Amino acid sequence: MAVIPHVAVYVAVTVSLVVMIARFLMWVRMPMHLRWELYPVAHEGRRASYGGSYLEEYRWWSKPREVSLVGEMKVMIPEILFLECLWKNNRPLWLRSFPFHFGLYLVIGGTFLLAVYGVLTALWPAAAEAVGSVLRLLVAVVLAAGMGLGLLGALGLLQRRLSDPNLRLLTTKADILNLVVFAVAFGWALLTWLLVDRDLSLAAAFMTGLVTFDLGSFASTGSDVAVTTTAVLLMSLLCVYVPLTHMSHFIGKYFSYHDIRWDDAPTRPGDRREAIIEGLLKRPVSWAAPHIQGNGDKTWVDLASEEDKA
Repeated sequence: MAVIPHVAVYVAVTVSLVVMIARFLMWVRMPMHLRWELYPVAHEGRRASYGGSYLEEYRWWSKPREVSLVGEMKVMIPEILFLECLWKNNRPLWLRSFPFHFGLYLVIGGTFLLAVYGVLTALWPAAAEAVGSVLRLLVAVVLAAGMGLGLLGALGLLQRRLSDPNLRLLTTKADILNLVVFAVAFGWALLTWLLVDRDLSLAAAFMTGLVTFDLGSFASTGSDVAVTTTAVLLMSLLCVYVPLTHMSHFIGKYFSYHDIRWDDAPTRPGDRREAIIEGLLKRPVSWAAPHIQGNGDKTWVDLASEEDKA
């Protein structure tokens, strides 16, 4: 029974990575999306400040195209860490969503630091002993803050979904279940830290065994270990659960920004993009709206070349 929490983590991490890779490949293989053509585009660099683009350059097609990674990071980092768009457009929802997401980031960061401590303990015991107390204190602060914020955010989002008439119309049972799963996992982990593992000695021992594949390192018995084991199992379940639900939208968000919102790459004769677009234009259109009588027997090229009968 002592190996169960270790095996649960190994399985959870493996399944989570496999599912996330599969979702990433699914997005990569999807057809080219219709571009938004919205400016400013973050990777335009200095021109992004006034909504310009490379198209304003004289004979732009004869010049090398410059893409600013720094410009993209200036937009992506505040959006990822602080949900900047939500702050600007829906402040009441931001007050609940921000602690939820930022708490999750802190939990991930604290877990990484705990893994570093486990590696140090296994490979460099002297260094682990020298910095162990300080590192465990840092990990405790980060994890406690993360679990507290995550729990607060999950409960706040749950309250918002159940009380806001407009949001309740869009809320499914899966949305409720997602938040409940987070609240239970974060709540139990927070109680575990508060009641049985304030110095993270049990968590540190478990992580050391995890990174060294010493499955017997957590073999002691008792209520403290049982409570900690339950916390490990719940967090492992959460690790598997998230990628299997629409909460894995963080993967799609990359594509929604880079391949839809910011995709302004030119299509030149003979290049790969031209061949892809030509193939998409030959696909049948099944729309049967009055303005697009596709009915599945016409292609986009057919519809685009028809005269307007309105």
